[in-house]
Amino acid sequence: PYSTSWGVSTRLMGALIMAHSDDKGVVIPPKLAQTQVVIVPIARSDEEWALVLENAQRLATDLQNNGVHVKVDNDTKQKPGWKFAEYELQGIPVRMEIGPRDVAAGNVVCARRDTGEKQVLPQDGLGAAMVALLDDIQQSIYAKALAFRDSHILTAATYDEFKAIIEAEKGWVRCGWNGDAAIEARIKEETKATIRCIPFEQPEQLGTCIYTGEPAKYEVLFAKAY
Repeated sequence: PYSTSWGVSTRLMGALIMAHSDDKGVVIPPKLAQTQVVIVPIARSDEEWALVLENAQRLATDLQNNGVHVKVDNDTKQKPGWKFAEYELQGIPVRMEIGPRDVAAGNVVCARRDTGEKQVLPQDGLGAAMVALLDDIQQSIYAKALAFRDSHILTAATYDEFKAIIEAEKGWVRCGWNGDAAIEARIKEETKATIRCIPFEQPEQLGTCIYTGEPAKYEVLFAKAY
């Protein structure tokens, strides 16, 4: 194990951005986020600011006690709208907004980065509720990425179907392969596609090789490299 390298490098950041980002910026899964929740106080006067900031700091302590990585944005130079856009760009999983009305009502407004959905949560028990919300966001981001991946894996029954999918650049092609590297080389020469993955889980009935028609040794995923 000490001599094995998994190639962990900045390529992981590229994969994360490609898998989860949208037109507003990157989307960081909560388990990877350095800051999981940012609290944005909203006030119109110095008196309101002092009230709201004190409330925000108290809630931040509650979140920290529940293991949540939280930041209170106490910068008075930027307006809330600018901050909202900035934190969306950074991909922070949850943005929490607190104004004087929220303090009076004992609530907070939380915006999810993954869906943009807003919800009102009570300040009492906020720490436990936020842990549950972050877990839900984590699962939601994973499910979305998994569904996207699966929707771009197409099964080819014939070599003509294989070539049509590759030429259309629709995604990965699932098919049988006889295990012969020379056959993979021929496919690459003809289509520019290579085996990107041999899944650990193999079907009981492997079928036939997409190129030769011989009994398949593996079910594999072909695609072009970019």
